[in-house]
Amino acid sequence: MVRALFVLLAVVFFAATAGGGTAPFRQETVRVAIVKGDDEVRVDGDGLLATDQSGEPVRFALPAPVRRAGDALSVGGRVLRRLTVASPSTVTVNGKRYRGVIELVPADKGILVINELPLEDYLVGLINCEISSQWPMESVKAQAVVARTYAVYQKKARAGAVYHLESTVLDQVYGGCEIEDSRAARGVRETAGEILTWGGQPIQAFYHSNCGGRTEVAENVWGFKLPYLKSVDCAYCSDMPSTRWEQTLPLKKLESLFRGAGIAVSGLRDIREGKRNNSGRLTELVLVSSRGSTAVPAVTFRKIVGYTVIKSTNFLVKVRGDEAVFTGMGYGHGVGLCQWGTKQRAADGFSYREILSYYFPEAVLTRMDDGQGSDARY
Repeated sequence: MVRALFVLLAVVFFAATAGGGTAPFRQETVRVAIVKGDDEVRVDGDGLLATDQSGEPVRFALPAPVRRAGDALSVGGRVLRRLTVASPSTVTVNGKRYRGVIELVPADKGILVINELPLEDYLVGLINCEISSQWPMESVKAQAVVARTYAVYQKKARAGAVYHLESTVLDQVYGGCEIEDSRAARGVRETAGEILTWGGQPIQAFYHSNCGGRTEVAENVWGFKLPYLKSVDCAYCSDMPSTRWEQTLPLKKLESLFRGAGIAVSGLRDIREGKRNNSGRLTELVLVSSRGSTAVPAVTFRKIVGYTVIKSTNFLVKVRGDEAVFTGMGYGHGVGLCQWGTKQRAADGFSYREILSYYFPEAVLTRMDDGQGSDARY
């Protein structure tokens, strides 16, 4: 009852204020995992309403530590299977404020905390985690559309799951209310309900920080082909901060990382570039050790060493003594929208519609309307 009331109030408020005169649309809600695995979670907030798994009110002093107690939760001297918390304003979880409803349940490890809230509110809390709202407004709008599309697709794909989205780079980075601002809200409001579709369905709207000059096709990263994710030239990110990067790593450290991932490379002495795909990115590397040579897919290599260390698969490698020197271009998997390229295209006067049509050339910009959507062609 508490969950339904507060989510409904938030939905009605956004529908009444979004679009500045456009017809209201049916607002989606999403469920986002904001904490996973903690043994204790602290909740707080003004006018807090809390209920147990049966919908019965639960009273406790605030701020309240919620602890894992076997296969249940313990709060205020009571043992519960589920705790649902809502507030007319925001709920604070471990010091961070969130809109909507907070649900806490025991998980396989620790406590799982889910934030259920209107999709448009979620997007406002996401913008400054993924880009800066101070970027040109058309790039903020483009980010709002791709993030909304990604969320809608994941909600459909995970319809039977406990939650639809992670709040980390595993899906989209979401920070609650802490870094909301008026420009983020404007970018979301002025694209309210708009998503990218193909064949009448939401697309998998992938995006990344910097493509390094050319975007990648999905099949080169994940092994499946999607017609709306083509490789396109992107000169707009060439002068951006993360385009070129360099990392120097000891061979001993790399050997340890590979062994930890189950790849036997005892006595690692060389790393050689293998094949490249038609986008110029490496598809594999060859590890040379005292046991011989081992080929490793480039995407696996990057995952093992670290996505923030090896920023893309578009790199060169040279071994000098007992160190490997990596020099590369781009940041991220390279598929879909290039965020830094989008920033520059917006600065050059392109609209968010033109930006989206460039990076997703066969997708259709659609406004959600009672779950169906009406085409709004680029």
